[in-house]
Amino acid sequence: MTPSLPLDLLATLRNRFQQNSQRHPTLIWADVESRLQSNPQKLSILQAMEDSGGEPDVVDFDEASQTYLFFDCAAESPIGRRGLCYDREGLESRKENQPANTAIDMANSMGVSILTEEDYRYLKQLGEFDKKTSSWIMTPKAIRKLGGALFCDRRYDHVFVYHNGAQSYYAARGFRASLAV
Repeated sequence: MTPSLPLDLLATLRNRFQQNSQRHPTLIWADVESRLQSNPQKLSILQAMEDSGGEPDVVDFDEASQTYLFFDCAAESPIGRRGLCYDREGLESRKENQPANTAIDMANSMGVSILTEEDYRYLKQLGEFDKKTSSWIMTPKAIRKLGGALFCDRRYDHVFVYHNGAQSYYAARGFRASLAV
C-alpha cells in the first residue's frame, strides 16, 4: 500500500460510517479509526475489499473478542468477486468454461471470511442487499461433501437461501466478506 492509500481508505471508511449510522448506532468512529490505524495489515485487507467493490463498513462490535466487525455493504454482490465457482474442487470438476477463480480461494487470498448464513441474515437487518445479484455463503461440510454449495439473495423483501452445484458460476453471483479488526 502506498503512503496515501491508508489515508484515502480511512477517509472513505469514515464517510461510509457517517452516511450509514443506522448500521452501527452505538459505535464511535474515533474508536474504530484508532483500531484501524494500529492494524495496518487489516487496513490492507479492507483496501482489497474496497478495491473489489465490497464497500466494507462496520456492522458490529464483538464484546467477547473486543473486535470491530466489517461486512461488505455494497448494494449488490461485489463486482470484482463475481463469476466464481464456490471452491477449488468445484472448479476442477468443470470440464469446460472454467472461471478464473473460486470464492473460497479468493477469500483466502484476501484474508477474509465468506459470510455465513447467520451473517447474511444479520446483514439483511442493516439494509437491502443483493436485489439483483446473489452471494455464495459458507456451506456446511455435509452439503459440500455431496457436491452442493449455498448462496443467498434478497427477493420479495425476504432473504432466500438456495443451493447449486459448487462447480456452477454466474456473472451475477459473487461473495460477501467479513473481517474482524
